[in-house]
Amino acid sequence: MTRTDLVRYGVTDRAALVTVNDPDRRNAVTGAMSVQLRAAVQQAEADPNVHALVVTGAGRAFCAGADLSALGVATEDGLLALYDGFMAIAQCTLPTIAAVNGPAVGAGLNLALAADVRIAGPAAVFDPRFQQLGIHPGGGATWMLHRIVGPQVARAALLFGMRFDAEAAVRHGLALQIADDPVAAAMALAAGPASAPRQVVLATKATMRATASPGALEGDQHEFAKATELGPQAATIESPEFAARLAAAKRK
Repeated sequence: MTRTDLVRYGVTDRAALVTVNDPDRRNAVTGAMSVQLRAAVQQAEADPNVHALVVTGAGRAFCAGADLSALGVATEDGLLALYDGFMAIAQCTLPTIAAVNGPAVGAGLNLALAADVRIAGPAAVFDPRFQQLGIHPGGGATWMLHRIVGPQVARAALLFGMRFDAEAAVRHGLALQIADDPVAAAMALAAGPASAPRQVVLATKATMRATASPGALEGDQHEFAKATELGPQAATIESPEFAARLAAAKRK
């Protein structure tokens, strides 16, 4: 296994394991982490011996969301930089699995939602948290949640602050299953594409994306949602109300 400062990367049995790696800060997303996460995804895509990708978090959290210091000064370009890592997962040509070992909050929820499949550990929590922070959802969260759990549950999450423990996540279709060791379960699931011809795996995922919504490519829909959310999210981050919430959060 190789390691950079904020992302670990390794390959076992034709499956890449990508670990966001800042456990002391609960793997909070920064621009630097996003750059390294995209690089790890590109490394997996470029390797003909990799047929699937698993993403997880180091320590007890999957990802606690965007780093509040980075978020507090983010312009629209800064927000796009924070999004870039989970957008790399969303755009990945390989089958992707999120092994959600702990809380997935805000942008960390987006990272989990960006994967094709999610496996929840017993301590997993799927928490949008945007409204509680006083900011508009971003990164395509509105579209991803609608697509995965349907309109009613998506609105319960984003408008009413509903959060999901592991059991609720499986019940609502947000996660495929609960596993005591979600990384091991994800690697076991990845054995399917690992044993198939790589060109068949890539073509099947591409076809499923193309047929998900006839007449519109899935990636285009995500990009549209991200662009639609960007202005309102940036405006809320620039508001005095968010500045006050951010200051209060930093004092905790």
